[in-house]
Amino acid sequence: MSVSQAFLQLDPRIQHYLWAEGWGALREVQERAIPVILPGDQDVIVAASTASGKTEAAFLPALTHLLQQPARGLIVYISPLKALINDQFERLGRLCENLDVPVWPWHGDVTATSKRKFLTKPHGVLLITPESLEATLCNRGTSVAGLFTRSTFFVVDELHAFIGSERGKQLQSLMHRIEVAIDRRVARVGLSATLGDMTLAARFLRSDGKAAIVDTPSAGGQLLIKVKGYEEPPKQDGSDGDGSEDHTDRATREVARHMFGVLRGSNNLIFPNSRQEVERYTHLLNELCEREMLPREFWPHHGNLSKEIRYETEAALKQRERPATAVCTSTLELGIDIGAVKSVAQIGTPPSVASLRQRLGRSGRREGEPAILRGYVIEDAIDDKASLQTRLRLGTVQTAATISLLLEQWFEPPTVGGAHYSTLVQQLLSAIAQYGGLRAGQAYALLCAHSGPFAEVSKDGFAELLRALGRQEILVQDHSGLLLHGRIGDKIVNHYSFYAAFSSDEEFRIVSGGKTLGTLPVSQMLMPGQRILFGGRTWEVQEIDDTLKTIHVLPAKAGAPPLFNGGGGRVHTRVRQRMREIYLQSSSLGYLDQEAQRFVDQGRATFRDLRMQDCLLLNQGSQAILLTWLGDAANEAIACLVMMRGINAAIGQLGVEIQKGGKQLEEIEDLLADIAIDDAPVVGEVLRNARNLERQKWDRLLSPTLLRETYATSNLDLDEAISWLRAFLGSDNCL
Repeated sequence: MSVSQAFLQLDPRIQHYLWAEGWGALREVQERAIPVILPGDQDVIVAASTASGKTEAAFLPALTHLLQQPARGLIVYISPLKALINDQFERLGRLCENLDVPVWPWHGDVTATSKRKFLTKPHGVLLITPESLEATLCNRGTSVAGLFTRSTFFVVDELHAFIGSERGKQLQSLMHRIEVAIDRRVARVGLSATLGDMTLAARFLRSDGKAAIVDTPSAGGQLLIKVKGYEEPPKQDGSDGDGSEDHTDRATREVARHMFGVLRGSNNLIFPNSRQEVERYTHLLNELCEREMLPREFWPHHGNLSKEIRYETEAALKQRERPATAVCTSTLELGIDIGAVKSVAQIGTPPSVASLRQRLGRSGRREGEPAILRGYVIEDAIDDKASLQTRLRLGTVQTAATISLLLEQWFEPPTVGGAHYSTLVQQLLSAIAQYGGLRAGQAYALLCAHSGPFAEVSKDGFAELLRALGRQEILVQDHSGLLLHGRIGDKIVNHYSFYAAFSSDEEFRIVSGGKTLGTLPVSQMLMPGQRILFGGRTWEVQEIDDTLKTIHVLPAKAGAPPLFNGGGGRVHTRVRQRMREIYLQSSSLGYLDQEAQRFVDQGRATFRDLRMQDCLLLNQGSQAILLTWLGDAANEAIACLVMMRGINAAIGQLGVEIQKGGKQLEEIEDLLADIAIDDAPVVGEVLRNARNLERQKWDRLLSPTLLRETYATSNLDLDEAISWLRAFLGSDNCL
């Protein structure tokens, strides 16, 4: 092994282990990270591509630091997945055995005997999920300081998976609460393959944002990308028209046949965009295996499957005797050790540029092999009834925009803001359990004040939260002023589901005339009068039942269908702006096949015919489309501002869809000008009439004011929205 300065800084026993394992040299990320992490006196973010050696970049110096301490210390490794913990236990086991450092996996599947052994001697490496760490703090309050008093590092794996989420806010709070309990700062090390803005990522890791950054660019290996297009012919007349689908579309079968031809005989990952599509493509591909009298090669993997089925898929990928391909959701984006795969297939538009990069990082990991991305886009045929969405070929153009930005090494910046009152409810209840009760001032100081994890929450907001929880018997206050669990709060905290900061994904039932049409994941607020696209038809929302998670609809009257369909991820402004640039171009895109390029050319022709390059307000019959080319956070803010004026509006894939309601386009333009001129409203006020805002686990316990605030701060970008509207005032609009 070639010797370097970083190698010489490692403990001799670790050096000997690396020699024995046949390491030729440290990798670049390890060379750079070791001297930064080794002192243990600062926070560090290590960002590098998948399979670049990030785990060793953190643990080699962290273990060296641990071995240099006079008393046995503790490294706390926090993972978003139990499967990752199991992988790391195997990965670290051989190294740590040579160092006489115990490794303790801790999650729901680990035996009580193993956990008791750690509690007796809390040193070495603890591999734990946020939920198990929450349970430890909640249930072992008097011993928390003793358990973690020798902590030397918090190592957070897959950092990007936590940022901006409920689990991320929970994780921030747990690390902060441990530091408060032991009365000192513990160095935090974040590992990630996908981080768009290091400054924001550092602010997530700790609020002061002072983390050292080790950002190692990808090695620049060969990347092969091809996107194939498929056109779905018009639906035959005679369908039942209720939105149900009991047949497999022709284009879907063609995609399955092509994937079968190019993927069989090797290990791959296929990413459709929904669990339903995972099941459908797995069935179609294994049907082809049976027809060819081949062993099963295609395995499903998504969050609704049992852990036994998911483990079966992971085991099939790990073994090398037979080829195996997983058809999966984002569950296999993260760093579960499934070995190298030959290629990644993406069906439909990727959720984000960062997500696509994470998925692609699974391919091309063997020396000399390229990373391969196969994209598949399906578009409906254009006829007299084709929607604007179909004529613009929005799915294909958004896919092209995402790949274009991926090739430029741009990724969405992490979202670190938001009030997160739902997670604050959980952390407040957990902290009260940990300390056996807290006074209101103590609770605020612990969780919100100064550099606390909920620093965006004001004293007034915290007081309103306490009043709301008191009214619902979640909390009570004794005669001395101590906050304790109320009758309902006690039941919540003592239920096994309490420790997770997030709830299972919930979908709204779509009901028309008493008949259930299906379910739809809804990621934005809705109001009666708005229109949604479901099952190929346009429906008008009549009523939203938040309690029963039901949306009552009626068939919409004639008019252009909405571009919103309820699914997909939140789109960033940069992606939409790149889509507009593609429409304005005339050159071919080298990563598209002939059919996909034809789709883009058709979309460009529609774009030109409608003069969309000069148009900001597009007349579409009963609605006007405000062509903002902004991301969903700004578009939803504009829609809210419009609805404050009594006009129905919703976000779409091009901008904001405004129901004219008998108004002329000039009147809509005047209304937008009035919004731009007026002072910006208080963030929560824009949602005063909105419904179905509950997105996070404990939102149902919040007062209406706090619910609006937490939704707005997490989902709306008022600043970008108002800035765009003010620029709109000075433009020539297409009427």
